[in-house]
Amino acid sequence: MTPASKPGEPAMSEITTPASEVGVVPMDLGIRTKLSIMMFLQYFTWGVWFVTLGTYLSQTLKFPDDRISLAYAASPIGAMIAPFFVGMIADRFFATQKILAVLHLMGAVLLFGATQVDTFASFFPLILLYFLCYMPTLALTNSISFSHMSNPERQFPGIRVLGTIGWIAAGLLIGWMGVENRSLPLQFGAGASALLGIYCLSLPHTPPANANARVTIRDVLGLDALSLMKNRSFAVFAIGSFLICIPLQFYYGATNMFLNEIGFPSPAATMTIGQMSEIFFMLVMPIFFVRLGVKYMLLVGMLAWAVRYVLFALGDTGSGAWMLYLGIALHGICYDFFFVTGYIYVDKKASDSIRASAQGFITFVTWGVGGLIGSLLWGPVAKFCQRPGSDPPHDWFTFWMVPAVFATVVLVLFALTFYDNGDTTPRERA
Repeated sequence: MTPASKPGEPAMSEITTPASEVGVVPMDLGIRTKLSIMMFLQYFTWGVWFVTLGTYLSQTLKFPDDRISLAYAASPIGAMIAPFFVGMIADRFFATQKILAVLHLMGAVLLFGATQVDTFASFFPLILLYFLCYMPTLALTNSISFSHMSNPERQFPGIRVLGTIGWIAAGLLIGWMGVENRSLPLQFGAGASALLGIYCLSLPHTPPANANARVTIRDVLGLDALSLMKNRSFAVFAIGSFLICIPLQFYYGATNMFLNEIGFPSPAATMTIGQMSEIFFMLVMPIFFVRLGVKYMLLVGMLAWAVRYVLFALGDTGSGAWMLYLGIALHGICYDFFFVTGYIYVDKKASDSIRASAQGFITFVTWGVGGLIGSLLWGPVAKFCQRPGSDPPHDWFTFWMVPAVFATVVLVLFALTFYDNGDTTPRERA
């Protein structure tokens, strides 16, 4: 799981302003600095423990693989519920900086509490409650940023990139300390969450944007976007996005555990190569977008997932170590070429009146439903691949070939059924 765009974040359309805008007022340096620090802490708080959670639960608490994957399922469950919270409560009743402070302080208590228990029956409720607090903050930190920008298209990327840097810093810290199988990363996360909760009180005042608006379940779930499913291309895109989110959870949940089991040096630090490549490919995406177009950008992203899993299946810590490094480095293509391109595609296809709903709908079915199914699937597969008494104690070749085959099948079906003619603009179709 990478930190450039996570479940609950706003749509691409929310950070886009008209190209004709001129005379933009420069952003206040003090506000920019505060928002940048907020983004750094937001993703440091998550990245410092989430990547290594599987290793801690496996090696220290001795949880079985299916229980570990269930713990990871707490994240997509939070992503599915977050839109309700943001749409029905936070956006209508509280100043954004105050609700951020409360959520992060509550999260700190819950995350620290998770370090004090050693049974799954005690651990899972705490981690689930934590994600119910944390996932809404992904959208809220973006919302508070947009509220204080005169030109989000130009100003937001420079602030948001601090979040990716925070995730990288967290991974390097844990890798350098060599504490991936201990509860210390979760304690660091709890401490960072508490610090961020207090810090949020210093953020610029941001009153609720829709205090007098009436909210409906249809708005929150983005059900108005279902009208887009009548468009064959969009329907294929939505189904393909949902399906590809199932095998990708194998990476987020099991990679650190896999690297630790085979004796790969500094797994947490090494995995930050993925976020570094994410930044690089984000910068060069416009070039590829012009040359490849939507369909082939999406296909390259899907192909990268399949290739990554094959590399993991064949790689080792000896002469095949380059395969593992390359598999991790592919994260930039895996994420940017598929998900960021997908956000742009949805933004093109949806009319102004349903654009936000369309992005919310896609997030719900991918990071929410697809992520949940994937999280519940990889644990039983890992359990099936166990070989007690062996070193490593899993048949990792078989494990990684499962998502490789799954992603390849989705890739082929998507290539055969998805057509994007780029015919009309959203406004012409509205």
